[in-house]
Amino acid sequence: MDIENPIIITDRARVEIESIIATKNISDDYGLRIGLKGAGCGATYVLGFDLKTKTDDFFEIEAIKVLIDRKHLMYLMGISIDFEEGEGGAGFTFLPKETKL
Repeated sequence: MDIENPIIITDRARVEIESIIATKNISDDYGLRIGLKGAGCGATYVLGFDLKTKTDDFFEIEAIKVLIDRKHLMYLMGISIDFEEGEGGAGFTFLPKETKL
């Protein structure tokens, strides 16, 4: 994983993100913010659309504008974002980077 592509967006997630952008008429000024909320074992992943701030790094991944705050980047490197649908509902899932033993 390199800094040009710090995360992986699966095809299913890309299609869903593009659908949200089109359905909600999200302006080109906005990017998909990927971040963390909380710390340690209680940390959760956050997804949303936002404007770029001075502390953000900008990436274009799978033709999607992605914003990641620099203080979160090292914790997000290597994760995969997927979209799943099932009996329990639908939503984005975050798969942590592979750890080497």
